[in-house]
Amino acid sequence: MIQKAELHVRLIAHTPDPVGICALAARVCYSALDYEHLREKLESADPAPFLQGVIRSGHTSVLEHASFTFYVEGVSRALLAQLTRHRIASFDVQSQRYVSLRDRFACVVPPRIAALGPEKEAEYMRQMETLGEWYEGWQEAFGDDPGANEDARFVLPNACDTRLVMTMNARELRHFFALRCCERAQWEIRDLATRMLSLCREVAPALFEDAGPGCVSGPCPEGSRTCGRAREIREKFARLQNNTAAPAAE
Repeated sequence: MIQKAELHVRLIAHTPDPVGICALAARVCYSALDYEHLREKLESADPAPFLQGVIRSGHTSVLEHASFTFYVEGVSRALLAQLTRHRIASFDVQSQRYVSLRDRFACVVPPRIAALGPEKEAEYMRQMETLGEWYEGWQEAFGDDPGANEDARFVLPNACDTRLVMTMNARELRHFFALRCCERAQWEIRDLATRMLSLCREVAPALFEDAGPGCVSGPCPEGSRTCGRAREIREKFARLQNNTAAPAAE
């Protein structure tokens, strides 16, 4: 029986004291002090205001010293194709060669299909069920062939769910959020990016409090392609900052 996939995102690891390590890297650039004195200077005051000033100045290379690792499940193979375009990142993805989907074929349901009503969603799920049957049929046809999964998977759809572990540094995450939290981004990766940003803000607000789509910290970078909702989007991410609004697909 085919299942409906559900997105889950967890921040499973990050650099200890990410704000402190990035602030230390920035201090090295602007100070003649040795390591011990730099640590004393940083520990004597909150490093966040200094680091935020460095970020506003555009000196964002210091953010590459902090990394964040996420466990993601319930996303489609269509999303995976977009995600791996962000090359300054590390990915490990559940293999369709080594993992059989015979017992757990799940699919992502696009909101546009769900919005058409229960009958249309049921029709979509029947279509996915048919593809799952084709997949199992090819597995059976290949018998004990060790390559059965890798060839049977060719009939699986983009909607087929997957899971992965992904690591990015803070600088690349800010770039990722600027592109993928934007309303013009595809709905699934926008949902993922917004959830990731919420998790990052919880552990390192000084690194991510002004992160999000381009219109959060300045004019919309999309020009004539703007969604025209900059004020609404700024309010949305301000609520996210205060943990009063849970991100969701639209």
